[in-house]
Amino acid sequence: MSIPDQFPLDVKVASPSWPWRRDQAAAVAGLAAPLALSAVLIPFRGSLPNTDAALALVLVVVAVAAAGHRAAGVVAAVSAAVWFDFFLTVPYERLTITRRADIETTVLILAVGVAVTEIAVRGRRQHAAAARRAGYLDGISAAARAVAAGTDPQQLIGQVCDQLTRLLGLSGCRFQDGAAGIGSPPRLLPDGRVDVAGQSWDAELAGLPPGRDTELLAEAGGLLMGRFLLTPGDGRPAVEQRLVAVGLAGQAAAALASARLAGHR
Repeated sequence: MSIPDQFPLDVKVASPSWPWRRDQAAAVAGLAAPLALSAVLIPFRGSLPNTDAALALVLVVVAVAAAGHRAAGVVAAVSAAVWFDFFLTVPYERLTITRRADIETTVLILAVGVAVTEIAVRGRRQHAAAARRAGYLDGISAAARAVAAGTDPQQLIGQVCDQLTRLLGLSGCRFQDGAAGIGSPPRLLPDGRVDVAGQSWDAELAGLPPGRDTELLAEAGGLLMGRFLLTPGDGRPAVEQRLVAVGLAGQAAAALASARLAGHR
C-alpha cells in the first residue's frame, strides 16, 4: 500500500498564466459591470428612487467581490460609486452631486463595496486554509494506514521523503538510521519550530536555514529510530506544514519500530 498524493502542494496547474488572466478578467468585470448597469438604468432615472439604483449597484459589486479578488472588488466599488454619481444623480452626466442624500448614498456604495470585498477575500482564504488542513490530515492518515497494513518500512520511508520534499519545498531528503544530532544541525522540533543553535528560526519567512540540512527526528514511543535530513529548497513552510512533517516522520518511525519488534520475535 502506498501513500497517495493528497497534499494540496502536489496539485499541478495547467498554465501558470491562468491565475493572472483570471484576475485580469475579474478586474475588467469590476470596472464594466457597474457601468453597464448604470447605462441600463438611465431611462428610468427620473422615476426610480436613487436608493433602489444604489442597491442594484451594490448587488453587482457583491457579485464581483464573491470571486474573492480584492483588487476587482475595490475596482467594482469605485466604479459603482462613480457611475452612480455620473449617470443617476442630478446634475446628470457630470461628476457633481448637489443633494446631501445623494452624497451619502454614493459614499455608502463605496464603503459597502469595499467591506463586502474584504469579507469575501477573508472567506476565500479561510476556505483555502481549511482545504489545506484537510489535505494534511488525509496525508497523515494515509501514512498511518500504510503502517497498519504492514508496508515495507524502507518503502514507506522513501514515500515519506517524497512527501516531505513536496510539503516543505525541499531540494532533497534522506534518512539516516539511528542517528541524531551529528554535526549539530538545525532541528525541526515536535511543536513545528525550527531550532538553530538554541535560537528559533522563522521558516515561514525565510524558509529552512540555508547552507546545511535540517534534521527531523523519527521517534516512536520515545525511542529514536533515526532522522530525516531535509535539504532546503525554495519552500517557506508554514507551521501547519511543519507539524504535518513531524507527523509523517512519526509514522515512519512507527513502521521501523514495528519491523524491529517483529524481527525480535
